[in-house]
Amino acid sequence: MSSFAKTLVAGLAGGLAASLAMNLFQSVAASAFGQDGDSDDEPATVKAADSAKQLVADAPVADDHRKAAGNLVHYATGAALGVGYALAARRWPESTAGFGLAYGIGVATLLDDAAVPALGWGPSPTETPASTHAYGLASHAVFGLALEGTRRGVLAALA
Repeated sequence: MSSFAKTLVAGLAGGLAASLAMNLFQSVAASAFGQDGDSDDEPATVKAADSAKQLVADAPVADDHRKAAGNLVHYATGAALGVGYALAARRWPESTAGFGLAYGIGVATLLDDAAVPALGWGPSPTETPASTHAYGLASHAVFGLALEGTRRGVLAALA
């Protein structure tokens, strides 16, 4: 397998593993951050799935598929971010600063605080409680750390 292919495999595996780690962290830590799940507002991932389905089929995601569609968006985004990170790490090793922590925080900032509100999938940063910001940052810190750990492990296994 070429070095480039190994980079892609490591990034893909890292992104998927990091997405799982983030979900597991959130299932354990949500209450500590005041995220009780009582909100009637759907996750941004479900809203993103709705937007994609609207573009393709001019209809929202069916009620019985909304959770699965949101998970698909979450894992597909994680996989894409993992591949991007692995390619960046290959070209600029310093992009792995903090064992992926800087990347995770950057992802939180770009997605949660910029893209999600800009696309209408969630509130602006000024309308979001501090506890929710902390929860998002912690969740994405876990994402970054798990991504780098998995990326390194896969590259070592493929060496």
